[in-house]
Amino acid sequence: MKKFEEKTVRSERIYEGKIINLKVDDVTLPNGKETKRELVEHPGAVAVIALTDDRRIVMVEQYRKALERSIVEIPAGKLEPDEKPEICARRELEEETGYTAEKLSHVQSFSTSPGFADEVIHLYAAEGLSKTSEGATEEDEFVELIEVTFEEAEKMMEDGRIYDAKTAFAVLWAKAEWSK
Repeated sequence: MKKFEEKTVRSERIYEGKIINLKVDDVTLPNGKETKRELVEHPGAVAVIALTDDRRIVMVEQYRKALERSIVEIPAGKLEPDEKPEICARRELEEETGYTAEKLSHVQSFSTSPGFADEVIHLYAAEGLSKTSEGATEEDEFVELIEVTFEEAEKMMEDGRIYDAKTAFAVLWAKAEWSK
């Protein structure tokens, strides 16, 4: 038995969407009581912290409807069915920024919101970049390419332009790893 495990008694999917599914599980708690859990099912995603030869972090600015504003993020995207994270990372980097990477390294995988979602993001570091195109985002995706120094990225974290956890984590990791 897993410590504090909640046993699923019944599970009902209440919504199936393009990006997420929603379900409600009836569970038995470790103390024997029953409760409900509302859960988001997500196929997972990748994110790429990319460093140019002149030591700038490649980012994109885009509007996020859930926040009702634009934020600055590292390139990222959803895994397609049966897609390997490294393949997805290369695809998303090129689609969103027009860059390809000579070296792509897995940094870490982490849960984004474990209280209600099963999404896992696989973070990759990209080096040896080559600009091959202007990028080819999806028809419902509008992004602006931005390249910033470590100091500029930290200021963006302070003033809220960088507002998501994956990007904040990636910036802190990159500064610690690449500023040596």
